Amino acid sequence: MTFTKKDFKAMQTPGLEERMAVIQTQIQPKFREIGESLATYLSAKTGTDMFLHIARHARRSVNPPDSTWLAVANSKRGYKKHPHFQVGIWDDYVFIWLAYIYETENRQIVVHNFLENLSLLEKLPINFSISPDHTEKPTSLIQNTDLKKILERFRDVKKGEFMVGRIFKPGDSALKDDATFTNELEKTIDLLLPFYDMSFEMQEI
Repeated sequence: MTFTKKDFKAMQTPGLEERMAVIQTQIQPKFREIGESLATYLSAKTGTDMFLHIARHARRSVNPPDSTWLAVANSKRGYKKHPHFQVGIWDDYVFIWLAYIYETENRQIVVHNFLENLSLLEKLPINFSISPDHTEKPTSLIQNTDLKKILERFRDVKKGEFMVGRIFKPGDSALKDDATFTNELEKTIDLLLPFYDMSFEMQEI
C-alpha cells in the first residue's frame, strides 16, 4: 500500500499511453487498496457514507499526467464539486490533502469558516503544507504561507483552489512500509477532519 521508488519513476514515463499504462497497472491497484480502506475509515469517523474515486485522466489526448490520485468524498457520483480527501503522487513526492479544487460548489462557506478559524489552521503541525493548485507541483509549508491571501484567492478567483495536508519525499520514513504509511495517513486525516467538518455549514461570526 505504500509508494516506492518504482512508483516515483513510473511518473516519469514518457508518452501519454505509456504513462497511463504504468499508472493503471502499477499505481491504481495501490490507490484502490488505500482508497477502500480510507473510505471505510472516513465513513466511521464522519458518520457519513464516503466513496472512493480514482482519477482517470480521461480528457488527456497528448500530454501524460504529471500527477495522479485517489479521492474520497461523500458523493458516489463524483468528488470534484465537494470537499474531499486526496492521496496521490508526483514524480518526487506523495501527498495527502484535504482538497477543495476549482469546481467546489460551497467555497464561500469553506472560506468563511476557515477565515473565522484561521488560528486553528495556523496551529497545524509544522510539517503540514499548502497547495493553491492541484495541477502545479509547488507547495509551501503552512508557517511560510499567507493563509488569508490563499483562502481569499480560492474564494474570489474562479480557478482558485486550496489544499492542506502533508507531502512525503522519496526515502521519507513514512513510506518505508505499509503499516507506517497507513499510520501516517490516519494521523494526517485525523488532524484534517475538524476542517472537513467545517466545510458544510456557515459558522456564526
